[in-house]
Amino acid sequence: MATSQFTALAANHDIATGLTHPWSIGFLPDGSALVTERDSARVLSVRPGSVREVQTIAEVKPNGVQSGLLGLAVSPLYAADKTVFIYYSTETDNRIASLKLGGKPKPIVTGLPLGQKREGGRLAFGPDGWLYATVGDGQRPELAQDPKSLGGKVLRMTKDGKPVPGAKTLVYSLGHRDPQGITWDDKGRMFVSESGEHAFDELNRVEKGKNYGWPVCEGVCGKPGFVDPVVTWKTEEATPSDLGYYKGSLYMAANLGKRLWRIPLKDGKTGTPEALFEGTFGKLRAVEPAKDGSLWFTSTNGGGIDKIVSYTP
Repeated sequence: MATSQFTALAANHDIATGLTHPWSIGFLPDGSALVTERDSARVLSVRPGSVREVQTIAEVKPNGVQSGLLGLAVSPLYAADKTVFIYYSTETDNRIASLKLGGKPKPIVTGLPLGQKREGGRLAFGPDGWLYATVGDGQRPELAQDPKSLGGKVLRMTKDGKPVPGAKTLVYSLGHRDPQGITWDDKGRMFVSESGEHAFDELNRVEKGKNYGWPVCEGVCGKPGFVDPVVTWKTEEATPSDLGYYKGSLYMAANLGKRLWRIPLKDGKTGTPEALFEGTFGKLRAVEPAKDGSLWFTSTNGGGIDKIVSYTP
């Protein structure tokens, strides 16, 4: 994999500092961002140089490892419905809920597998207008190949948590271990980043009804019935989290890899990945294109030292 020093490539500056485990970013129509903190269960309102607590989600029960307040997605019709969607852990399960800021979450999907780790947890609205969720196997690998389970899957749903018209299930794709990033390119092609067990992390080009192999396969295995990843990394180089599409490339946050991977795309095909910020900000978690044309990403090292950084090539 190619690497480079970020300072030679782009300008960047801190948007917000003094955070702890900022997990997800969602932009409101006015350009401000909502940010979730995993362990504190806080929803923050963030503008450059300004952080304000909106509310704490009392229903969240973090375990200090990977569960807590995770994904957030802003309704495409937020100006009218004032609704966001959150993915969070309770004492017994992971769940997805709709939320009007300041109110109580209204669960729309419950019973998602809960483990010490491998929660998945990303939410995003697709170009088709439906809500998508990445769900980990909750340390129960067998769930990923069980079509009746929602564990180890990418889900697609209405805002009420129901299958979309014409579908009989929420399951969009299966065979995932710990998918934590989801995005679409400018032609509507879906990509998902996924943490592996010990050998390979994956970037997958995900399509409806396809099977991505876990736990039979980790990385490329070439077995009939399974779709191989389009890019793999050694786990120490990545352990991916969020994924964003920005100016012709995918940007993948690396947790244990402590870098931001840029993966160029051309006609949906991936080029050679390039490592940015290697060792600069520690563990990275969220990546999201901002309303001002920049790219925001978060560090998640704990201890109140985490930040949101704006990146403009």
